[in-house]
Amino acid sequence: MGTHGLRGDLRVRPVSGDPAALLALDVGVMRLLDGSCLSVVPLRRVLHKGQVLLRLRGYESLDAVEKFRGATLLLDLEQLPPLDQDEFYWHQLEGALVVDAHRGELGRLHAMFSTAAHDTWVVKGGEGEVMIPVVGAFILAVDLENKRVDVDLPEGLIGLDA
Repeated sequence: MGTHGLRGDLRVRPVSGDPAALLALDVGVMRLLDGSCLSVVPLRRVLHKGQVLLRLRGYESLDAVEKFRGATLLLDLEQLPPLDQDEFYWHQLEGALVVDAHRGELGRLHAMFSTAAHDTWVVKGGEGEVMIPVVGAFILAVDLENKRVDVDLPEGLIGLDA
């Protein structure tokens, strides 16, 4: 998300909302905005206001970490904590076909963002961009094997996004 302090700490927001994997991280891969990737080793991991502050070996100054601003920190699947039955990692859902019970195919999951209340999925397709609050009342089924999500959206939700 950005930097913190003068010693090169990075502010990292866990997509899952659970910082445990980041706090236990031994090695990760940083995907920069230009698409290139670098292996990184944390020297320091601290929870701070819901984010994790990471200081990386070899990048211990503010100038050295500027190139990481906006980058994505990737972890091996084995480093991720197990999930409950109704939870999923974004990499499992990205690109899934979203089908509404009344309107049919809406498009594919393109992005996700978190709010204080819940996560929101961004679907791109024939209806344009549709934002779906990830709440039990709207999500009927998630089929990871077939990369499909069935939803039942309330009347007017798609019109609100237009």
